[in-house]
Amino acid sequence: MSLAYAYPKSRFETAVLVDLNDRAQRERLSRSALQGFFQLANAWQVRDDDARELLGGVSSSAFYEWKKHPDRVLEVDRITRISYLLGIYKALHILYGDKLADEWVHLPNSNPVFNGRAPLSFMLAGGLLSMQTVRRLLDARRGGL
Repeated sequence: MSLAYAYPKSRFETAVLVDLNDRAQRERLSRSALQGFFQLANAWQVRDDDARELLGGVSSSAFYEWKKHPDRVLEVDRITRISYLLGIYKALHILYGDKLADEWVHLPNSNPVFNGRAPLSFMLAGGLLSMQTVRRLLDARRGGL
């Protein structure tokens, strides 16, 4: 192979990705993911109905049980949703002060992605893919992409 096509050597190691299909990894992450989600929902002042929808349509009884006892193993979809939301939370707190960062999800947004809606409404309507879009948008704004 020609050296012109070889990747340059780097002293930086790539991050090892977590395999969410591995039950042991989900067991390790689930409790802290749920605790982080409930803190985020509180900071954003998200209604319980909306919080349940952000988690992928959890029943009321399950939601309140998870809130009281977060020791459980979440499915890949729920951990992924929480990961996107926590990434959004982090990016907002990097970009803005705490007050605006926590209000941002409720404010109408003129970005064409949101079409004048609040980011929370956009994420509730579009589910996982909308959460991914918001996360990528904010990461791009802070220079993370």
